[in-house]
Amino acid sequence: MSVAPLAERMRPNTVDELVGQQHLTGKGSILRTAIEQGKLPSMILWGPPGVGKTTIANIIAHTLQVPFYTLSAISSGVKEVREVIEDAKTKPGAILFIDEIHRFNKGQQDALLGAVEKGIIRLIGATTENPSFEVNSALLSRCQVYVLKALDKKELVQLLHEVLKKDPVLSKKNIELKETEALLTISGGDARKLLNLLELVTDVIAPSTAGKREEKGPFVITDEGVMEIAQQKIALYDKKGEQHYDIISAFIKSMRGSDPNGAVYWLARMIAGGEDVKFIARRMVIFASEDIGNANPNALLLATSTFQAVAMIGYPESRIILSQCATYLAGSAKSNAAYAAIGGALAAVSQTGDLPVPLHLRNAPTKLMKEMDYGKDYQYAHQFNNNFTLQEYLPEKLKGTPFYIPQKNAREEEIRKFLKERWKTKYGY
Repeated sequence: MSVAPLAERMRPNTVDELVGQQHLTGKGSILRTAIEQGKLPSMILWGPPGVGKTTIANIIAHTLQVPFYTLSAISSGVKEVREVIEDAKTKPGAILFIDEIHRFNKGQQDALLGAVEKGIIRLIGATTENPSFEVNSALLSRCQVYVLKALDKKELVQLLHEVLKKDPVLSKKNIELKETEALLTISGGDARKLLNLLELVTDVIAPSTAGKREEKGPFVITDEGVMEIAQQKIALYDKKGEQHYDIISAFIKSMRGSDPNGAVYWLARMIAGGEDVKFIARRMVIFASEDIGNANPNALLLATSTFQAVAMIGYPESRIILSQCATYLAGSAKSNAAYAAIGGALAAVSQTGDLPVPLHLRNAPTKLMKEMDYGKDYQYAHQFNNNFTLQEYLPEKLKGTPFYIPQKNAREEEIRKFLKERWKTKYGY
């Protein structure tokens, strides 16, 4: 028989068991009073990961003993929301808990409005993002927003000691918590990660002996031991930590290296970790110009369309669109010529300052400007064969400087040929 993860085994069922958030659940607090009186409004619980949003929803369900539905915005859509609402019509006082509600798009959030307004369901939404920006104003106006605070070091250490004492599995092992800094650092203040990490560490240093008496120990948890186990065993995804940057880096480098398999794997890691769908799409838009550019101009069109599409649709369906775009970008011809061009031009601006615009390129809207030769001898390209005439477009000091250098791919070879036919040897094309 499988045992539930430690974070689930130790999830509190009453407000008195909750660690932290005393401003909301301490004696006499507004949320605790609402729970005790059973007069619960629809609400949004806003706070960092692992500070008790899901736990508070669980406490409410356990205390009020009413029908309780749970959906995740990552894996559920309008269909699931409507099914819950339909079922709740015959169950007065029903509560619907939606984890990561900020990932619901406008259409999905709108599907909740009528049911919340009519009292068919009481909504509890959990979000790590500012609800003012991520939750529709119409839905937000029907909910009370409660802000959860990050757990401090004292509360997290208290949680560790309580778990080692009260958990039916760990309490049987003779475990000494000598140092806590590594546990707290790696978990980043997220209580769920902290307990999962504690369980992993104890499984390594004090493995269970099913059907036998537990080892005597003592088994000592030290910072050095935690770091060693973490480096060997853990594959975390922290949206705000080092893993966030490492994984997006691996994703970009896989696409740059034309490996759609690597790209879609790291994409899956981000999706599974709850990464913001717009963040992923935004990076692909940048990649389409920085690493593909004029080698395949369609890449930017597809990436931009992807960003627009996922912003409207949200999870879970956006995973398909992101996958299509990532595999297309990985399989495309590459060029960083446009990226190098603007980099070179900016470096020139930094080195040479504000060089004067050549007189023939200046606008001459007044008589005085014309008398000063503004616009004199400018040649309008469309009046010449092939819509081109040899003419200087750079400041005198930068004449002949090639910032954009087409690279060796089919599309840019066409551009190189076009430019060489017109500019001859001036820019070295």
